[in-house]
Amino acid sequence: MKQTPANSGTCARGPDGCVLTLADLPSPDTKRWVIRRKAIVVAAVRGGLISMEVASSRYRLHPEELMSWCDYIDQYGFLALRATKIRHYIRPRRSKQTRKLLIRM
Repeated sequence: MKQTPANSGTCARGPDGCVLTLADLPSPDTKRWVIRRKAIVVAAVRGGLISMEVASSRYRLHPEELMSWCDYIDQYGFLALRATKIRHYIRPRRSKQTRKLLIRM
C-alpha cells in the first residue's frame, strides 16, 4: 500500500495546522507574495513536502530569500513576512535626535 504524507507520520502542516498537499501550494506564477503564501511555502519546505531547491526553482526565488522567510518566522512570527514592515525587523528606525548626532560625528 502506498503511503501518503497524511498517514506516514511525517506530513507538512500549514501555518493554520492543516495538512499540506502539493495542491495547497501557491501557483508557480505567483507575483504577489502575501504573508499566507510565504508561510505555506516555508511550511512545505520545513515539512519535507518540497525541497528548498524545488521551491526556489518553482517560484523563481533565491534560496537566501526563502531562508530569510524562515528566519523572520522564527525570530518575529508570521507578521514579519509583511513586505511593508520588513524595515522594522531589518534595521530599526532611528530617532531624529540620534540621526543628528550621527551626522555631527
